[in-house]
Amino acid sequence: MLIQCDDIWKVYRLGDVEVQALRGISVGIQRGEFVAIMGASGSGKSTLMNIIGCLDKPTKGAYQFDGADTARLHSDQLADLRNRQIGFVFQNFTLLPRTSALENAQLPLLYRGLTLHTQRARAAETLRRVGLAGRERHYPTQLSGGQQQRVAIARALVTEPALLLADEPTGNLDTQSSAEIMDILASLNRDGMTVIVVTHDAEVAAHACREIVLKDGAIQSDRMTTDGSTAVEV
Repeated sequence: MLIQCDDIWKVYRLGDVEVQALRGISVGIQRGEFVAIMGASGSGKSTLMNIIGCLDKPTKGAYQFDGADTARLHSDQLADLRNRQIGFVFQNFTLLPRTSALENAQLPLLYRGLTLHTQRARAAETLRRVGLAGRERHYPTQLSGGQQQRVAIARALVTEPALLLADEPTGNLDTQSSAEIMDILASLNRDGMTVIVVTHDAEVAAHACREIVLKDGAIQSDRMTTDGSTAVEV
């Protein structure tokens, strides 16, 4: 099991007010799955994404990533886990504007002890995988929104992570570009990559093989979408 959440709670306190962002989340995700985590604004999906991505810790409960109890890891160990095992893709691309597509994709490798030639070769290969061969020297302003998101995906892939975690990856894209990005994620999954997409968009979630729906911080349903099985209400 790559992802294992057991009775995860996340509680925020704002003065005298207690907000339960997550309430008793228990879910497991195997290597090689393509999962969409869905829910309306305030459902807890972004909070769950932050915990899965080791960007935050639960208030209560246990979270294991690839068998490692994250509660036992120090901050620098968590940072190393994120950098080596998790590739992040965000809605706003977060590319360096004065840096080429190749250099943006290369960034996560700068402190890995690799030669510059190896870094550039791996970055170029990931750009090729997302359909940007020939665009290596283009800057973000010379690329469409869909192409910029492809660069962001290449950057997430360049470290060969165990998990690709995408937060609303099509939120700033038109319909055609959105479909192309989701096709890329589906292709990566077919090649064995574990992919989790956090979204409120049912059309985006339809590309996944499994849909987990959150409501008010709890799992409302968890269903497979590729074998005809019906939704399981939790």
